[in-house]
Amino acid sequence: MKTIIISKNGGPEVLELKESNIGKPSQDEVLIEHVAIGLNFIDVYHRSGLYPVQLPSGIGAEGSGIIKDLGSNVKDFKVGDRISYSGQPLGAYSSHRIFPTKDLVKVPENIDLEVAATLMIKGLTSFYLLHKTYPVSSGETILFHAAAGALGQIFCQWAKSLGCIVIGTVGSDKKIDLAKKNGCDYVINYSKENFPEKVLELTNGIGVPVVYDGVGKDTLEGSLECLKIRGMMVSFGNASGPLSDINVQKLIQPKGLYLTRPSGAQYFRTRKELDEGAKLLFEKVGNGEIKIEIFKKYKLDEVVQAHTDLENRKITGPSVIIPN
Repeated sequence: MKTIIISKNGGPEVLELKESNIGKPSQDEVLIEHVAIGLNFIDVYHRSGLYPVQLPSGIGAEGSGIIKDLGSNVKDFKVGDRISYSGQPLGAYSSHRIFPTKDLVKVPENIDLEVAATLMIKGLTSFYLLHKTYPVSSGETILFHAAAGALGQIFCQWAKSLGCIVIGTVGSDKKIDLAKKNGCDYVINYSKENFPEKVLELTNGIGVPVVYDGVGKDTLEGSLECLKIRGMMVSFGNASGPLSDINVQKLIQPKGLYLTRPSGAQYFRTRKELDEGAKLLFEKVGNGEIKIEIFKKYKLDEVVQAHTDLENRKITGPSVIIPN
């Protein structure tokens, strides 16, 4: 097998391509031959050390492929099944891998495996944000940051399919049309406009009931300004850097706001929860309510360039690594 290893934290240059032998799956595991590997900003956090991992380590938390071998206890999957997954242990950046069945889902025949590799993190994140963290209602106006990004494109389409009025923010004028194409009713370029003022203008001074913020440091205080009385701030990422300490008395108390920091690990703790999210996700993609256009494909030996592009905001849609 070919695999990417990080032996130290740092820039894209610490990503090393290595070859090794792969063993047999243990009793609750399967051997997967990857068809495609998801490329996600969380991979940058693992590589840089922002989210610490024990080194040396594989990298990558999302992939799709075909089951080639089974552990002795595996009953719900068979050799030849088309599967996708996200989760620990890291190591998706590889041609093959052994992975526990508890985080696997079967991919319907009408879903392309390259598309499936882009869905598990971003699609399931969209599911829990919209249906679990703050269950939206038809007609509600919501705010989503980085609406033209790979997650934003899935999230905004999903929100629109639920009847939401979607306000999206982007970092440049060239991303406005992309955000609108993927479901945003209003798009704000926060590098040019004061986005809290614009949101309050669009909501007649009331604010929105929920802000979904994966940008982090640069947008935190502005996001809180956008919220209505007793609104919910959903902070789920750090694309602009880690959050600073929050002054609760100044920023939270005046409007009685809620603040939460969700992650998939909190929402997909059981097989039932995972299957619920995956079933609805594949239905949305299968019936065309969510359309996925893969922005770029990289080879496994192009992973340094892939991470360079990720950090330089050159990837403006779901992208994958093709290992073989």
